[in-house]
Amino acid sequence: MPTFSYRALQADGKIAEGVLDAAGRPDALRQMEMLGLRPVNLAEKAVAVAKNGTRLPARLESLGKISFRFQSQKVPAKALENFTRLLSSLLAAGVPLSRALVILYRETAVPFVAAKWKEIHDLVVDGMSLASAMAKSPDVFPRVYVAMVEAGETGGFLDVVLAQIADFQSREKELKSKVLTAMIYPCVLFCVALLVLTLLLVFFIPKFQKMFASVHGALPLITQIIIGASHVVRSYGLFAAVVLVGAFFGARTWFSSEKGRRVWERVVLRSPLVGPLVAQFAMARFCRMLGTLLGAGVPLVQGLNVARKSIGNQTLVDAVSESIQRVQQGGRLGQSLAECKNLFSGSVLEMISVAEESGKLDAELVRIAAVTESDLDRNLKTAVSFAEPLMLFLIAAFIGTIFIGMLLPVFSLQDYIK
Repeated sequence: MPTFSYRALQADGKIAEGVLDAAGRPDALRQMEMLGLRPVNLAEKAVAVAKNGTRLPARLESLGKISFRFQSQKVPAKALENFTRLLSSLLAAGVPLSRALVILYRETAVPFVAAKWKEIHDLVVDGMSLASAMAKSPDVFPRVYVAMVEAGETGGFLDVVLAQIADFQSREKELKSKVLTAMIYPCVLFCVALLVLTLLLVFFIPKFQKMFASVHGALPLITQIIIGASHVVRSYGLFAAVVLVGAFFGARTWFSSEKGRRVWERVVLRSPLVGPLVAQFAMARFCRMLGTLLGAGVPLVQGLNVARKSIGNQTLVDAVSESIQRVQQGGRLGQSLAECKNLFSGSVLEMISVAEESGKLDAELVRIAAVTESDLDRNLKTAVSFAEPLMLFLIAAFIGTIFIGMLLPVFSLQDYIK
């Protein structure tokens, strides 16, 4: 029989903790009710069993728990999308939330994903709201996801919000896939160029250097520079690689901090080619999220507070936060967003203002997001089509410079011999 550990409120308001044996979770809750306890937390204890059916010592049980922690994995984005869409369908069909969660974790084939859904179910059965239960797993449910679920629970349209979250996840995954696909070829070209350049400096140049050493004569300046670079790479290349790797991880740690992330985001926004693309992507996410929430019946200010979390760039989030304050003070959305010049163009602000006056703001925001995503797709293709010949030109320039620099003395060898 399963064993459950509980934490509950007694009649006098004090916290009681203990364990009890029950046929299942509902039976455990009934036993606690009979004892006059109000459950705060109820969790089934995992019992380690040996091959002969006997219970293992507590020390071995703890070792089993430790090994389980090391084997924990992250829930895939596809599994989260399926969970969201199926939960929306079940709720729309009139299935109670607790029963829908039971169906979801029982039908999930992947064990650790099923365990996560069961954990959410157990918290909800204990009396916690779905949003609060999801907030306890920030590695699975992003803050924007939890905020939208909370808005849906508050407004009584959780099934609608979940369906729109699933659609949003699908579109965002498709957009990110396009960005990654567009970056693959330039990255491959850069790696090939780096590999070829390293091989030339380490293996190709030293052979010519021995030949030039036997001929007494002044080498061209470009040849001396190439030979010097080859000597530095061969003598200090490993040390330089270690320093670069250390610098990379150090910079990554600093940029992951609050101050470093803000500095990096400002640099990205000000960059001539990447900055406009990042701003476009953030605007598309913001407009689609806000339009989705407004279409589901979420109030404007609450929808703005949720949508701003989807932007991703803290510099732009701060700008939108100031606009939200103006809306709270009675200002119109289009006029309030006018200060976010990095995020919204004049034409977009005009469309938002007209839609706000006509009462079709939700549909217009979704349409703006769709148009922006289409423009972003075209801009990405243009940027990649520009990056490919640029990378090829740089590769040819580096390799060509090395070959010319090493062949110039060869052409003058006859003069050196005379």
